[in-house]
Amino acid sequence: MKRRLGILVSVGALTCGVTGVGTAAASAAPAHPTATAEIFATSNTAVITDPADPRLRTQLRGFDREVRSVIRANGARAAKSTLLNGVFWSSDLKQATYERSREFDVNHVSASGLHHIADVIRKEFKQESVLTFRHLPRGSAQTNAVDIEATGVTSTHLHDALLADPEARDELGGGSVTARDGRLILIAPLADLPLAKKFVGELGVDWAKAEVRYGAEEFVGG
Repeated sequence: MKRRLGILVSVGALTCGVTGVGTAAASAAPAHPTATAEIFATSNTAVITDPADPRLRTQLRGFDREVRSVIRANGARAAKSTLLNGVFWSSDLKQATYERSREFDVNHVSASGLHHIADVIRKEFKQESVLTFRHLPRGSAQTNAVDIEATGVTSTHLHDALLADPEARDELGGGSVTARDGRLILIAPLADLPLAKKFVGELGVDWAKAEVRYGAEEFVGG
């Protein structure tokens, strides 16, 4: 995966009521209703620059089964997974790239266990890195990131907003939208919360209707 899977528009994204967030110092939404942590991963190894590429229509069902097996084999519990359409900015190519991926909800897992599972997935599917997010209290010493979720976003919106905002595409790198219901999921460093808020507005999302959860992100790479 790319360095940042920051903005994810997923296929069956998580909802747990709406928490108004009026400033960059956002109020925390309720704790994640079903998962201790999340893993964002793909089996794709190609660079895809055409949004009409047929590889972007894959459902990743076999990948889903294999990753669930990895999670269970390493002592954690696999909950649901969500199909994502990702749009990312390539600084090397100077253009947007596209990717299908899945977000996996994981329960009964420690920080070290989550890292290990992500590393197994990375190696097995030949990825540069795999993103993890552990849900934590806002005030935890380990909290370093936010999970911002909002409805009403398409991959076209995401593509156009990235191209129009050089700071967001360089710092956030891109993200994903749920394939089925167009829900934005943005995983961003805590320090980038003001930029993320601005970018969410550029996507046409009312910040007061966004959900913000706190936790620890890690890009598990080689």
